[in-house]
Amino acid sequence: MTDTAPRPTLEAVAERAGVSRATVSRVVNGAHGVRDALADRVRRAVEELGYVPNQAARSLVTRRHDAVAVVAAEPETRVFADPYFAQQLRGISKELTAHDNQLVLLLTEGREDHARVGRYLAGGHVDGALVFSLHLDDPLPGLVRGAGVPTVFGGRPGWDDGRDDVVYVDSDNRGGARAAVRHLTGLGRTRIAHITGPLDQTSAADRLAGFRDVRADADAGLVARGDFTSGGGERAMRELLDRYPDLDAVFAANDLTAAGALRVLRERGRRVPDDVAVVGFDDMLPVAEETDPPLTTVRQDIEGMGRLMARLLLRGLDRDTAPEPTTGVSAGAPSGVILPTTLVRRASA
Repeated sequence: MTDTAPRPTLEAVAERAGVSRATVSRVVNGAHGVRDALADRVRRAVEELGYVPNQAARSLVTRRHDAVAVVAAEPETRVFADPYFAQQLRGISKELTAHDNQLVLLLTEGREDHARVGRYLAGGHVDGALVFSLHLDDPLPGLVRGAGVPTVFGGRPGWDDGRDDVVYVDSDNRGGARAAVRHLTGLGRTRIAHITGPLDQTSAADRLAGFRDVRADADAGLVARGDFTSGGGERAMRELLDRYPDLDAVFAANDLTAAGALRVLRERGRRVPDDVAVVGFDDMLPVAEETDPPLTTVRQDIEGMGRLMARLLLRGLDRDTAPEPTTGVSAGAPSGVILPTTLVRRASA
């Protein structure tokens, strides 16, 4: 049998540092009011002894769990298959890790999972929530509010209940779509189609609105419904070619959709960009640079959006320690932050 050394206690740290137990508690819990010299002695003693604070006891003092729930309103198969979510989660994780916070990922396979997520959030397990990929009829916002946890949403909310304190981070979806379609128009393309994302999400609805801003006179049939997946892009591209064999350009609502559209164009013998020019949205490098030909697309800073969501939440939880955003966000609590987009030109258009 192996003997296990007892874990260092708060009292042991106090004895090593030559301070009171209360002083050690204030330092390890991040409280103010301890002179720098004493705090340094406590931190040295903590390191020398390998002391690990008891999280449950610490939570009683600070009323913080140092844990944030990340709620994706999508099934597991979608979240782990789509590189968009990987980039956004990477940004969130980097920011939380930098501030010693734990990420707790909650997924919703179906509507029956929403109540479970609401109960978890209301149970006091986390300090706040980051919620993204919402759909217009999604009950999650109401459940999150009912749980009473501070929340930042990824994407412009699609509901209007008169509240002006909803904090969200989004990209300029409408402006990016306009830039994409203007680029295609500038190339001399006249039969421009659009493959949408799921229109119960504001990002897809805003990109469709941007397309219509530039092509207000386009035939209704030049808009085909997609779902932000490559399979959806394939289905929509086939429908468009069946309806309009002479179309000469496609603006796809995201890069995965564009990748699916490119496969169908190749199957149908259409040369890209000679016969049909294609533009996507996202600039996800694992997709955009690997398509044939490489994809012209609208870049949004997906990882940066995730980092900013986490930063805004942490700043709201603790304005004394969380850093100010570096993206032009004012010191007051914003209702929404819209990040710019940029057209990235490659060989497809």
